[in-house]
Amino acid sequence: MSILRELLKDIPIPQMVRIRQKFDRTRLEHPEQELQAKLAASSAMDSILPGQQVAVAVGSRGIANIDGLTKTTLDAIKARGAHPFIVPCMGSHGGATAEGQAEVLSHFGITEATMGAPIRSSMEVVQIDQLPNGLPVYVDKIASQADAIVVINRVKPHTAFRGRIESGIMKMIAIGLGKQKGAEACHQLGFKYMAENVPAMASIMIEKLPIVFGVAIVENAYDETCRIEVLPAAEIEAREEELLVEAKSRLPKILFDEIDVLVIDYIGKNISGDGMDPNVTGRYPTPYAHGGPEVSKMVVLDLTPETKGNANGVGTADFTTQRLVDKTNLEATYANGLTSTVCAPTKLATTLENDFYAIKAAVKTCNILDYTTCKLVRIQDTLHLGEIEISVNLLEAARQHADIEILTEPFDLTFDAEGNIVHDRPQSH
Repeated sequence: MSILRELLKDIPIPQMVRIRQKFDRTRLEHPEQELQAKLAASSAMDSILPGQQVAVAVGSRGIANIDGLTKTTLDAIKARGAHPFIVPCMGSHGGATAEGQAEVLSHFGITEATMGAPIRSSMEVVQIDQLPNGLPVYVDKIASQADAIVVINRVKPHTAFRGRIESGIMKMIAIGLGKQKGAEACHQLGFKYMAENVPAMASIMIEKLPIVFGVAIVENAYDETCRIEVLPAAEIEAREEELLVEAKSRLPKILFDEIDVLVIDYIGKNISGDGMDPNVTGRYPTPYAHGGPEVSKMVVLDLTPETKGNANGVGTADFTTQRLVDKTNLEATYANGLTSTVCAPTKLATTLENDFYAIKAAVKTCNILDYTTCKLVRIQDTLHLGEIEISVNLLEAARQHADIEILTEPFDLTFDAEGNIVHDRPQSH
C-alpha cells in the first residue's frame, strides 16, 4: 500500500444529503423576443446604415441563450441592410489562437452555419492609443476596420477585483476586443489597478472606434437570463455600473458561511474565467476581491469538456485528481497566467489518484479534531447551485434556513472501480 493510502485509509467520508437552495427566479420567458423588441426600440440601431460592415463581438463565457441572442442581434443588423460578421472577443482564451477562439464559439452554438454570418477570427491587433500611465490600448485589427461595432456580454462581479465597473461590456471592449495583447496590457500592472484601467481603456476605445451599442445581459442565480438592455455607446459606462449592482444581488451562493471541505465536480473556462467563480467559493486569486463562504479545504475533481484542457483555477484548490491533471493542457493553462499575470491559479494542486482519495485528503487536512463532524459541501460547478449535496453535519443548519429544502435521506457517496464518484443522483423523497 502506498504511503498516501496508508495515511488516508481510516479517514471517513461523511454521509451526504441532497438539498435545494432557493433563489429569486425572476427571468425572461422569451429572451430573444425581449432583445428583438429592445433593438427595435433603440435609437442606437439608427447608427447602422445599409451596406455597412458590422463587427459583432461575442465572448467565451457560458452565457445563457448566447447563441439565440447573438443571432437575434445579427438578424436585426441584417434587417437594416448592413452586413454583420462575428469577431471572437476573448483576450487569450482558446489557447490565444485564431482557430482556438473560433472553436470556443462553436461550443456555444455560434458557428457560421447557425448564425448565418461569417466568423472572422484573428489575433492581430492595432494600437490606437495609450493610457496616461503608459499602457497601450489595442483593438482587434479586423474589428477596427468595420464600419460599426456591437458588443454582447453578461454583466457580473469580477473574480479578482472590485470596482464600479467589473465584468461586462466595458471589460469586453478593453480586454476581449483587445485580444491577447490587449488583455496582457490591461493586466500588466496587476489587478490592483484593474478597476481603473478597464474603464479607462474602454472609454478610449468607445471614443476612437465605431462602437455603436452594447447588448448587456444580467442572469439570475440559476444561470437564466433575467434582464437584457441595449446600451448606446454613450450610456454604456453609467448603465453598466447600475446593472452590476443588480447582478451582484442575484449572484448564486452556497447558503452556509463555514465549510470544512468544498468538493467541486467540474471547473472550466466556460464556467468562469477562474475555472470556478471565487464569488461562490470564497477563494480568490488576488487580494483585491472578497466575499463568499469561509472554506478550509477545497477539492476539484475534473475539467469540463468545453475548457479544452485549460485548467486555470486548479491552483486555487488544495487538492485535485490525476484524472484532471491528465486532461490538463499546460500550454493553454499557462498562457492564461502569463496573460493575466496571476500565476497561482495555474499551478497544479496537490494531486491524488482519484476522487476517493482526494476527498479523504481534504477531510484529513481540514483542521477539525473529530473527522466524523466534517461539514462537507459538494457542487457540480459554480454555475449550478440550485441543487447541491451537504454532509449530515450541516443538516440542522439546513433545516433552519428558510431558503433550503431537504430532498433526500442521508446516503453514502458511491465510487466506481477507479475510485471516482458515480454521478447517479439519489432520488428525491
